Order: sequence, then C-alpha cells, then structure tokens
Amino acid sequence: VPFSDPMAEGPAIQKGHERALAHSVSLRKCLAMAAEFRTQDAQTPIILMGYANPIEHMGYSAFADAAAEAGVDGVITVDLPPEEVAAMNLELKRVGIDNIFLIAPTTPDERIPLIIQQASGFIYYVSLKGVTGAGHLNTNEVAAKVKQIKAGTELPVVVGFGIKDAESAARVGAEADGVVVGSALVNLLGDESQSIEARVKAAVSLLGDIRSGV
Repeated sequence: VPFSDPMAEGPAIQKGHERALAHSVSLRKCLAMAAEFRTQDAQTPIILMGYANPIEHMGYSAFADAAAEAGVDGVITVDLPPEEVAAMNLELKRVGIDNIFLIAPTTPDERIPLIIQQASGFIYYVSLKGVTGAGHLNTNEVAAKVKQIKAGTELPVVVGFGIKDAESAARVGAEADGVVVGSALVNLLGDESQSIEARVKAAVSLLGDIRSGV
C-alpha cells in the first residue's frame, strides 16, 4: 500500500511507492485490486503491507470491514508498535484478519515476547539492519534469531530483506518457515525500459527460481 514517507524502504521500493502515488494508487484502490483478484482466486492468501497513516485516516473499524469484504487475510503495518496496536487488533480480530508483526536484529530480547503476544498469522523476521534491499545475509545470525523467536511461539517465522535469488532463498529457507521477496521483484517490475509483458515474464521467472530454491 503506497505511502508518501516509506521510511523502512530502500531505493527500489521507495520508487515503487512514488510510482504508485503518481498514478493515484491509494489504500482503497489496493482493496479494490484485492477484491478483483478474489474473483479469480479464492485460495491464495492476500496480505496488505504498508504504514499506519492510511489506515488511521480510514479508521480501524472501516478498514477492517473493507479489508474483510475485499478478501484480505492479513495486515503488516510497518510503523505501528505493539504498545499501540490494541484498538486495531480488536477490529481485525472481529473480522478474522491476522495482524502480522516484524522483529528486527535490533529488537531487544525483552521486547520480543510483547511482539509475539500481539501477533497472529506469522512473525516476519527482518534479516538485516537497514532498509529493504540492503546488505548481505548472514545465514548463521538469521538461524540463531529464528530459533530464538520460535522458542516463544508456535507461529511460523518467515524471513525477509536481502532475499533476491534461488541461492539466498535456499539458505534462508533452510532455517525459516518462509521467505519474503520485495526489492528484487519491484526492481524488475519497475524497469521502464521493458514492456509490461517483459517485466511480468521476468518477475515470474525469478519467482520460479526462488520457489526452486526453497
């Protein structure tokens, strides 16, 4: 879901937000896209990922109702801390939508149980210090953190940031329950030197390679 100040994002996804906003894409339009997708696919889960401001503006109750009607299964709100999520959680639980939280390498150990307590669906572990698309993965560090998180929850733990090909997906997939791929796909889909058809073909090919890796 595009937002004007995507603070957790690196250059690739920041540009994606800018492109979307330039074409008047909004939270409501994302919900409409989800509803359209649901007319063709009733099985594949849909998760909206974004920032708190558009949801705050719509209102938690109205957002929960609209998301449920559109067929959304989960929400990741990057900048909404667990200390301030009670009101939103109440509305999401009312309509059966999971509220998914991030845990980062910099998250203090004593704060992890608080995050786990508020989370549902799965836990998203951010594998790198920094923004999306940055740095190189240290698989040993990721494995240790995933093990620590799993000790406190039965929720699946998926890992994102830095996964860009079959090799990195395989290394992370050996430790986690799933992988998240963002910047690598956004880079391909945002390549305006290629036709839309060529971009989609490249993205599908990358996804095939990553699926083979995991």
